[in-house]
Amino acid sequence: MNLTDDQLDRYARHIVLREVGGIGQKKLLQSKVLIVGAGGLGSPLIMYLAAAGVGTIGVVDDDVVDLSNLQRQIAHGMTDIGTPKVLSAAKSVAEINPDVKLIPHTERLTVDNVEMLFSDYDLIADGSDNFSTRFLINDACYFLKKPLVSAAMLQFEGQLSTYKAFEGDEHPCYRCIFPAPPPDDVARTCGEAGVLGALAGTMGSLQATEILKELLGAGQSLSGSLVIYDALYTEFRKVKVRPDPVCALCGPNPTITKLG
Repeated sequence: MNLTDDQLDRYARHIVLREVGGIGQKKLLQSKVLIVGAGGLGSPLIMYLAAAGVGTIGVVDDDVVDLSNLQRQIAHGMTDIGTPKVLSAAKSVAEINPDVKLIPHTERLTVDNVEMLFSDYDLIADGSDNFSTRFLINDACYFLKKPLVSAAMLQFEGQLSTYKAFEGDEHPCYRCIFPAPPPDDVARTCGEAGVLGALAGTMGSLQATEILKELLGAGQSLSGSLVIYDALYTEFRKVKVRPDPVCALCGPNPTITKLG
């Protein structure tokens, strides 16, 4: 494919980057990314990937826009209240970049539909807000050999990593770091514990950056490291993480051998 004059103008700041160039921009336009969640993390993620020219963006979410979402979910506005989030996001993407096709999946991710939904995409982005969904996404990406870029946030803290355990060697999976969900009385959602609205923009933007790097093959992958951000003290920590030799999913003697 050749870039049009409008595309050369739109993506000019990408094209002058040695790590992107015209070839890289074409790669982005041909890429397909599936985002699970169109909320606090998904909103900035959707908008920055669309602005960057990622050609196909799928979004999985069965929720509708609520007034309480607008403190952080910047893909939605007042006129979208009551609208499915995936449709509101599609409208925002259409206003940002006509090059991008957003595919709305107005459904909850489950063990029954995860393989079908993930199969058509190059990379999966986890913007979910509960541990059961995060474990399902991780397991499906491992079995389907899909790179996963996952972010999470609560109150004033965020976490981010890339998972490619199917490549072996020094690549852990999500379960290597978090072997099992915490007890229900400990695991809290943003709705229960609160979250600083702008933190969603910080973590979603970092997640978008790592996704673009993976699609372009640029820089150093975050796989094998966990980034922790403390917004109250403006501190970033990058922690080295290694595969767990007794991981139930990607270890040498797995006990999880299929989804469900």
